Amino acid sequence: LQMIFGNLFGGFVEAGIDFDALDFPGPELGTAAESGEVLVNSKKFPDLRVATFAGGCFWGLELAFQRTVGVDYTAVGYTQGKEEQPTYGQVCSGATGHTEAVIVYYDPKTCSYDDLLDTFFSRVNPTTVNGQGNDRGKQYRTGVYFHTVEQEKSARSRFQKEQEQYKRAIATELKPTSPFWPAEKYHQQYLEKGGRSGSSQSAEKGCTDTIRCYG
Repeated sequence: LQMIFGNLFGGFVEAGIDFDALDFPGPELGTAAESGEVLVNSKKFPDLRVATFAGGCFWGLELAFQRTVGVDYTAVGYTQGKEEQPTYGQVCSGATGHTEAVIVYYDPKTCSYDDLLDTFFSRVNPTTVNGQGNDRGKQYRTGVYFHTVEQEKSARSRFQKEQEQYKRAIATELKPTSPFWPAEKYHQQYLEKGGRSGSSQSAEKGCTDTIRCYG
């Protein structure tokens, strides 16, 4: 596989991601992915539940979840692909099958899964196939990837309600989650840290400032 991607990227093999160098929950997520494990609750903080969403470029969606009351931690990464330890360049090539995604650690005492679905659907056009906004490609497809039967039940009910608002069929995937591979450190909380412009965007809970997707 590395030889294949080496050819795709001009003969250079991208360095792998050092999960242990990431802020929490990166190390925990990396360890779980390497063992093929899907988390339902955080191992470090068992009272926190885990949810996964894909909504086009992961930067803007992550900031939306950072602002959601009851969300304690977020991370961006890659999911729903077969290759292990994918990198950003590999995923962007479209060859790994992954989509850019956000994983959310939330406190069910203050944030329900339905609250997370509210945030998700406020950010996406679910009828768009393989993309959002100006971003196009299978790696930008949208998805709700459930970790539990309860999440699946809530999501299916919400999808039915969302479909009533559109004439076109909803293209957003609704599938069981798969191992979540954390993205490179520079992608994590990218917009809060300043994005491309170097101008930080607020991650304060309840903030309603317009999210500038590329900073």
